[in-house]
Amino acid sequence: MQRNTDIELRLLIEAIYLKYSYDFRDYSGASIKRRVQHALRQFDCKTISALQERVLHDPLAFMQLLQLLTIPVSEMFRDPEHFLAIRQEVVPILKTYPSLKIWVAGCSTGEEVYSMAILLREEGLLDRSIIYATDINPRSLEKAKQGIFSMENIRAYTHNYQKSGGQRSFADYYTAAYDYAIFDKSLSDNVTFADHSLATDSVFSETHLISCRNVLIYFNKTLQNRAFGLFHESLCHRGFLMLGSKETLDFSDYSKQFSPLLQQERIYRKL
Repeated sequence: MQRNTDIELRLLIEAIYLKYSYDFRDYSGASIKRRVQHALRQFDCKTISALQERVLHDPLAFMQLLQLLTIPVSEMFRDPEHFLAIRQEVVPILKTYPSLKIWVAGCSTGEEVYSMAILLREEGLLDRSIIYATDINPRSLEKAKQGIFSMENIRAYTHNYQKSGGQRSFADYYTAAYDYAIFDKSLSDNVTFADHSLATDSVFSETHLISCRNVLIYFNKTLQNRAFGLFHESLCHRGFLMLGSKETLDFSDYSKQFSPLLQQERIYRKL
């Protein structure tokens, strides 16, 4: 029975790749299996084969499945110590560049992007920065572009912002309307939102900083190495790479291509 499930899962992932060009073949098996099992309940399908038939013949059903396969889980100024470390250790070096290119890879619904934009504005760097915000989920990207977040999360975001070294009142950056916080449009003036897959697409050249946090935990080792290769190729000399708290360059094919600036905060520099 388990063998049948594993075969069906591989066929589903291959079918998605062949039909829609979304490549989940090197995502962590346990993570994908968990999300597909959840999808079976949502779609009321008894087998993965039934789910495959549905998404192959109905692009709308595939878009619904994509939301479940790429569940966006994010928050603003997540791990505030990380953002405080950027302010204290990275920003002084970024200030030496006349202009900046920053890539937020796997940006989900935009919380990380707006956090970065706020930090850059407070440090006087936003006006000379171009930020590439990329994700494979078009609905998440659309939400990120809007910059509208639920008010029920704002208290936690405000706490994170304050712990990250925020210099103003967090409320200065958004307007409250009904149950939502609408963030200042000027924060995203220099942001380019783009559909991009770390599994299949290429690099953004000569970037000074790449933030890819809590994305690689869903990849297997092969895909992690591909992503690290993209980041290495994309970064300028001595550029910065930021990873999530449970992610590391250690044991990867690129461990010798970067040096840890702050190991605990997962901030690295290209050698």
